[in-house]
Amino acid sequence: MSVSSKFTIGQLIQHRLFGYRGVIYEVDPIFMLSEQWYQQMAKSCPPKDEPWYHVLVDNAIHTTYVAQQNLIADPYTEPVKHPGVDQLFERFEDGIYYLRQRHLQ
Repeated sequence: MSVSSKFTIGQLIQHRLFGYRGVIYEVDPIFMLSEQWYQQMAKSCPPKDEPWYHVLVDNAIHTTYVAQQNLIADPYTEPVKHPGVDQLFERFEDGIYYLRQRHLQ
């Protein structure tokens, strides 16, 4: 069963359990990392057959990988402070980040 993603690239989110903010920069339709990563990191055992999100974490330098069930839309519209923001996104407008256009060589 494939579940459609509730969140989109550039959307601000909050982690439901840990409370941090972030911005989504990539969406996987299902869990795409290793079983070892899942066993070590996904303590709440979220479903693997639902969308997972790559997130730049606010006020941090790391990224994270989060199951859809652990995310909620961020009610705040302040930009995220992360060193990867300027590399991935070209602008921030009305609470949404817009991806840089990748030019083919």
